Amino acid sequence: MPQINLRVDEETEHRLQYLSARTGRSKTFYATEALTQYLDENEDYLLAKDALEEFSQSNDDAIDLADVVWPV
Repeated sequence: MPQINLRVDEETEHRLQYLSARTGRSKTFYATEALTQYLDENEDYLLAKDALEEFSQSNDDAIDLADVVWPV
């Protein structure tokens, strides 16, 4: 498995250590989870940004929010 070395400030190290001690999970587990969540959110943002840009450059009409049928 690939490895990344990460430098963090003392407060972040303390928080990771505390969480690890309280839960029995490793600091690596939490760092990996945090990085995965960060990447997921930023990838979603970029997809939405690209979709908005594509729509803005198209001649498609927007749908009024009041006309959207939401699933129940």
